[in-house]
Parts: sequence; C-alpha cells; structure tokens
Amino acid sequence: MNSPWTRRFIYALLALAGVIAVAWVFQARLSVWVAQKVVAQRLATELKKELSDGLHVGLCGAGSPFPDDKRTGPCTLVVAGSQILVFDAGNAATRNLGKMGVNHGQIDAIFLTHFHSDHLDGLGELLLQRWVSTGNAQPAPVYGPPGVQRIVAGLREAYAQDASYRVAHHGETTLPAAGSGGEARPFEVTAQRDLVVYQQDGVEVRAFAVDHAPVHPAVGYRISYKGRSVVLSGDTRPSDAVRLQSKGVDLLVHEALSEPLVRLIGDAALQAGRPNVQKLMADIVDYHSSPEQAAQIAQEAQVGYLLLSHIAPPLPVPGMAKAFLGDASAIFKGPIRVGIDGDFISLPADSKEIRVSKRF
Repeated sequence: MNSPWTRRFIYALLALAGVIAVAWVFQARLSVWVAQKVVAQRLATELKKELSDGLHVGLCGAGSPFPDDKRTGPCTLVVAGSQILVFDAGNAATRNLGKMGVNHGQIDAIFLTHFHSDHLDGLGELLLQRWVSTGNAQPAPVYGPPGVQRIVAGLREAYAQDASYRVAHHGETTLPAAGSGGEARPFEVTAQRDLVVYQQDGVEVRAFAVDHAPVHPAVGYRISYKGRSVVLSGDTRPSDAVRLQSKGVDLLVHEALSEPLVRLIGDAALQAGRPNVQKLMADIVDYHSSPEQAAQIAQEAQVGYLLLSHIAPPLPVPGMAKAFLGDASAIFKGPIRVGIDGDFISLPADSKEIRVSKRF
C-alpha cells in the first residue's frame, strides 16, 4: 500500500481534487469572463461585411405551423451586396437572424408573401428590434400585396404603448419615436402581370402572383444581383408562374409538403377521436406543393440548386428527410436539400459557383 506507484496515484488524485476545488471557487468569475468574450464577439459581428460580394440566401425559418425543433416559422434572409432583405417573419425570425449574425437595425426592407399567421407572427418583434438596435429614425419598409397596410397598422397599434414606454425611458435621441413600427409598401400583381417592387444598389426584387387559393393575394419573389438570381416560391400549388420566373435561376427556394406523411397525422388524429385535426390535415394538401412537384418545376426550369423550405409535416426521426423527398431526387437532376434553420447558400457575384454552409 505504500509503494511508489500508490503514492503517485494518491498525489495525482489530490492534485485533481485541488484543480476541481479551484475551478469551483472561480467558476463564477470564469463564466463572466467567457460571457464577456461571447457578447463582445456577437456585438462586433456584421454579417454583410463577412460575406463576399454576391447574393446570399439563408433560412431563418424553414418550417410551417407544425412545431418542429429544427424548423421554425417561415423566414428567408437575402443579403445582396450591401442590402439586407427579409422575406416573411415567422415566430423565430428575430432570434434566428441574430444567430446568423444580422444586425437587425441594418435590415433594409421586409417582404411578405401572404398573410397566413405563420408568415408574420414574428413581424412585430422584428420591427421592434430593427428600431431599437440602432435607433432607426425611419420605420422599416414592409412590402406586400394589398392587405399589408392592415397588417402594419395593426402591429403599430399593438406596439404603441410599448413604443411610448421605450421613448420615455431612453429618450428621443436614442430611440426616435418616428422610427418605430413599419411603413406599408403595397403593390398589386396579377396572373398576367408581375412587377419590380424594389430596386436599390443593383438589387432587383420582382413579385409575381402564385396560387394558394383560397388565400388571396399570395406572391412569390425573384431577386437578382450581379448576374445571380434566386426565386422564392412562397406558399403555392404547383405554379406556372414559379416555373416561368425560375427559368435558369441559380437557386429555387420552394415550399414542400409531403401528403403521405401528413396523411399519417390525419389517420392518427381520427383514431384519437380528434376529427377536427383530421379534417385540417385533409384540407391542407390541396394548396401546397409536394417535394416531387417542386422537383419537377426545378427540372423544367433548369435551376442550379433546389432548396426545399416551409417543410410540412415535421421530420423528428432520423431518416425521415429521405421519406419526405419521395421521388424528388430522381426527378430533379441537380442538387436538392430539405432545408433546416440556419442553412445558407452563397452565390458569388458574376460566377456560377454555389456554396452551401450553415450559419448556426
């Protein structure tokens, strides 16, 4: 028991115990030091300065109204040159944009595809953070089809008392009252007429009508910058307009719903004695697109990359993404991905390169 090996072992245990004791005593200081470094790094992050010149697309929300740990409410970030644009603002839009490194105060414009609640239930928070992050003196432009005025006005009213508290507390110099909320920028498109709704510093955003009936109006967007292009389908049945707008684009971000997987939920709801849920599951399949239908559009339009978003239903079990795709990979001959929050596609200016990464 008193061998050199035994003594060394005891000394090692005592040393380890000492290290643990010291770490325990100083853990509060250490945690604060680490937190300071993390906070400093995050506040110094400016996404658009990190990126090469080009068109960059990130999923700040790849999900649908279904709860999904990997996919929150619909939101797509587009960074084009110096412009930061956000399309739809689902429930985690503000937080996920922050995770991606976006300074909310630098958002140049917000665009809505339609007025289903899952596409705008994070808009109030996003407008608030855009105002307070940098003390913007002008409200955020919010583009959308007719009806966007009502959305923006309603949020302004809902947040009116909050805004008054913040101005009173921090002062007009820090938070100019005129910068709170949004400013509606309505536009109208038809099946026969698309429209350029935004042009700034070489960035063009074109809106076009899609088919999400009985939801009307509903639109998709095509964004172009320095020889690169992306189409966002919005929520839609298979659409000739999406196919036309997507001709030759580098990236198509298309919504996708798996009817067989949704049917599983409907069947389970019926067995559980919840006929209302079963009816909802039966109804939703007729105004969305399947992965195979999105793949067919991508193939016919000869797009460079297909990123599926607005994923429904959730895919909580490993391997379900393959089941979700069905035959889509056999239909579209190019790269295809079932999107999750944080996915990031970069299209460097004046090239054909497509880079895929994760921002969180």
